[in-house]
Amino acid sequence: MKKYLLIKILSLAILFIVLPIFIGTVSAASLKFDKTTVSTTNGGTFQIAVTVDPGSDALSSVDVYVSFDAVYLKATVVTAGSLFPTVSNDISTSGKVYIAGLVNDPASSISTAGTLATITFQGLKDGSATLSFDCNTSKIIKNDINASNVITCLQNGTSAVTIGSGGGNSANPTIAPAANTGASELPQSGIFDNVVKFAVPGAVLFLLGVIAKLMLI
Repeated sequence: MKKYLLIKILSLAILFIVLPIFIGTVSAASLKFDKTTVSTTNGGTFQIAVTVDPGSDALSSVDVYVSFDAVYLKATVVTAGSLFPTVSNDISTSGKVYIAGLVNDPASSISTAGTLATITFQGLKDGSATLSFDCNTSKIIKNDINASNVITCLQNGTSAVTIGSGGGNSANPTIAPAANTGASELPQSGIFDNVVKFAVPGAVLFLLGVIAKLMLI
């Protein structure tokens, strides 16, 4: 009788405690590009979309900083997407594109993934570069009283760009994938989320093993 009671308790723990935590960790807000690799010619242009995934949250606004190597690429145009009703942008000559999106009505929110904006880039010389999100300054703002920043840096995407014959990999530290895991508070939060993401499935498997062993006793 005690054996079956223990099995029931462990089963309920998986159902009501462990699994909801696991589901929450994989539904985090993040930024991505619609292409992970792009090729263009020297002097040619290409377009790449910046997408926002709110995860399980409802959003009121986003502030996105896209980093790139200005030696190899030039941002020429930013076209607003349909995810947010109001979108603004600013193109820097030092390898940054800033894009902001926000709702017009504070009572409304964005809860589905979609395109924030599309950026047109021009290749300046043969070589390789990386498009990434500066997670030290980018924000995904939840529609709550605290305007919480819910971005998960480690889930942000990057895009590898080849211009012409390629080669000459960019050494600009601002565009390297490590820019998503800087020493600020937000990247630390992302690291914690990533650890939990892998630890929880292990806990589930452990509990299932205990249950299976008890059933054989």
